[in-house]
Amino acid sequence: MFDVSLTELMVIGVVALVVIGPERLPRVARTAGHLLGRLQRYVNTVKADINREMQLEELKKLQQEVAEQVKSVESSVTHEMRDVETSVNQSIAPLQDIAAVPPSLTSEVHADPVSPPAPAPSAPDKT
Repeated sequence: MFDVSLTELMVIGVVALVVIGPERLPRVARTAGHLLGRLQRYVNTVKADINREMQLEELKKLQQEVAEQVKSVESSVTHEMRDVETSVNQSIAPLQDIAAVPPSLTSEVHADPVSPPAPAPSAPDKT
């Protein structure tokens, strides 16, 4: 976090000993340690919150991209379905024209029905 060398720490310790005094120095050092620990925890919490927010933004962007891709696929499938429906309707149109032929013409076509085949003779029992 800070770039402090060993000699700088020793100078700070000597100055603190002179200014604060030997009786209160351990209590002040303990309090400073607690405050430094709280500061580190706070900084780590803020970092974690920032990372979560960044991940949330990335997920929102990904969700938006997926939604756009789904819309694109849906529109292409709809377009293809319309093309297939048009093709099927064009293929069925001649069959519908044939089905629209008057019944008098169809009775002439089916006037000579094919007789069903005769049943095969059964083999005599040899008992």
